[in-house]
Amino acid sequence: MYKTALIDLDKLNEECGVFGIFARDDLDVSEMTYFGLYSLQHRGQESTGIAIADGTTIKHYKDRGLVSEVFEENRLEELKGGNIAIGHVRYPAGGDTSILNAQPLVIRYKKGYLALAHNGNLTNADQLRIQLEETGAVFQTSTDSEVIANLIARDIDQGLEIAIKNTVSRLKGAYALVLMTEDTLIAIRDPYGMRPLALGQIGDSYVVASESCAFDVVDAEFIRDIKPGEIIIITRDGLKSIQTPTPLKSALCIFEFVYFARTDSVIDGVSVYAARKEAGKILAAEHPVEADLVIGVPDSGTTAALGYAEGSGIPFGEGLIKNRYVGRTFISPGQSMRERGVRIKLNTLKKVVKGKRIVMIDDSIVRGTTSKKIVEMLRMAGAREVHMRISSPPVRFPCYFGIDTPSKDQLIGASYSVDEICRIIGTDSLEYLSMDGLLKTVESSGCDFCLGCFSGEYPVEME
Repeated sequence: MYKTALIDLDKLNEECGVFGIFARDDLDVSEMTYFGLYSLQHRGQESTGIAIADGTTIKHYKDRGLVSEVFEENRLEELKGGNIAIGHVRYPAGGDTSILNAQPLVIRYKKGYLALAHNGNLTNADQLRIQLEETGAVFQTSTDSEVIANLIARDIDQGLEIAIKNTVSRLKGAYALVLMTEDTLIAIRDPYGMRPLALGQIGDSYVVASESCAFDVVDAEFIRDIKPGEIIIITRDGLKSIQTPTPLKSALCIFEFVYFARTDSVIDGVSVYAARKEAGKILAAEHPVEADLVIGVPDSGTTAALGYAEGSGIPFGEGLIKNRYVGRTFISPGQSMRERGVRIKLNTLKKVVKGKRIVMIDDSIVRGTTSKKIVEMLRMAGAREVHMRISSPPVRFPCYFGIDTPSKDQLIGASYSVDEICRIIGTDSLEYLSMDGLLKTVESSGCDFCLGCFSGEYPVEME
């Protein structure tokens, strides 16, 4: 039976995080990649993998589990010795948990080895797969990543750089890629910049990662975000940048700032922490309420709750405590345990909320099941009133670009009005941040954003 993670049962989930390092100094790239992936664990908890290149070959290991579970000391020791590494953490879409789909994907072809780790989703992957199969390609996985690897291998006789440029010209959708041959590290961001990808440096060595927070743990200096449509090629000779054609407007996923990214990351010039706190302040101005205490749903709602408290003048407090030791707990969807999932993860501070009018801040409402249970918990703890404020607009549409989104009929925002949702989850009032308010939180970025899950308007045409 397919198992689902207890944590974040009612959230949109980012599917992947990627990390890569080219050491031109005396660095332990396997250890660096381990810690880099550790800091990106929030982007994927189902499987992880590391591949290492030493100039002549590529060795790798991947398995289901968290980074700390998969790479115990002995396993990491087996990956020592190279100077280039890439790593991946994965959250599967639907029931797709096959170990074959864990990454990095490592293939051997006529010119040698290629390893690839991918965050995102190609909207034309099925068409490309059919075209490749018609010319004799055989696929071992169901991932977009193997499609990309096959395209590169087809044109490799023209040279690695041309093969990559030809491949990128055929891809549609969202992708942040790190690739590796025996002696080269490559990073690629899609032309719309939908998935984040950053470049850092440690002395003369280079690092790439889905988020800047991964640089801090390996003592790397953040250089810049990789540009939409940019290909970065790193060898012993240094770094080369190739800019491929891009549309007039970029389309970074705005949900990175709402929920996906770690709070201490900076993406395309915007501090995630600052954006979330500003969302709370704007939410307080747009939807004030008379109350005694502002609380956040930990951890994703906490920063916005601080902003709401500051903007409204209502004191901030901890009304909900998160169990930090839940770990990687799995339960079957059909079991009665699922009903207790929220209580295992969260508990109320009864002395804090009893008799008070509470403003509860969260980043989003997806299905509504978790929100309803948290409201019930606060009522049982003695809260006099519960007013819910959401630091983003209603999620009304699915995402097709690498986010694990329920189908539209499972999105409570797609089927019910705000007033109806308020009654369903049992709050005294419910209000969402406006689209204009959300865009104000990231206006310093200098880029444009994908708002598809809120508006239904997508930057890339679906095939």
